[in-house]
Amino acid sequence: MRQAGLIAGAAATALVAAGAITYAVAGDDGGGRTPSADSADAGFARDMAVHHQQAVEMSYIVRDRTKDEEVRRLAYDIAQTQANQRGMLLGWLDLWGLPKVSSKPPMTWMDMGGMASAKDGALMPGMATNSEMKKLGELSGKQAEVFYLQLMTDHHQGGVHMAEGCVDRCVVGVEKRLAQGMVDAQQSEIRLMADMLKERGAAPRS
Repeated sequence: MRQAGLIAGAAATALVAAGAITYAVAGDDGGGRTPSADSADAGFARDMAVHHQQAVEMSYIVRDRTKDEEVRRLAYDIAQTQANQRGMLLGWLDLWGLPKVSSKPPMTWMDMGGMASAKDGALMPGMATNSEMKKLGELSGKQAEVFYLQLMTDHHQGGVHMAEGCVDRCVVGVEKRLAQGMVDAQQSEIRLMADMLKERGAAPRS
């Protein structure tokens, strides 16, 4: 049942991405307007691309640290989905002729630029620190599985918060729809990971 749900979730996410690409190519409801570098649309694209990249890295790390097929399958799905979405976000910045980096702190577009201290590499809410990434790469088996599921739960919670910010603030329709798709998919995966942690005698960190 869980496998079927995971596959269905991956399929739904793929459909969201495919639909987003189609709308983007068609110039869907952008009204011919190019977002500014300080807009929520640009800020979300920049920040979520960074956020997604760490999720991809974590997922590939755990696939090398465990033989558990359930965790490996989840990690692969997250890595592929978020790598594809990251490419779309960076592609939009290219289409808009906007920089992929900003001198302003992350989350400024959400009026939360001072929230993340970037301590030990955690640039945005939910992101793992450099020390946590190092620890993940040193664990194996069940310990790696539990730590990955805990880290990714935190990561998804931060990602959902950011995506909801775009749904509220972004003006480009295709980007708002992609953000809503992220909210739906990651909330579903948070519930799945809670069950997987419970099966391993553990729980989310928060």
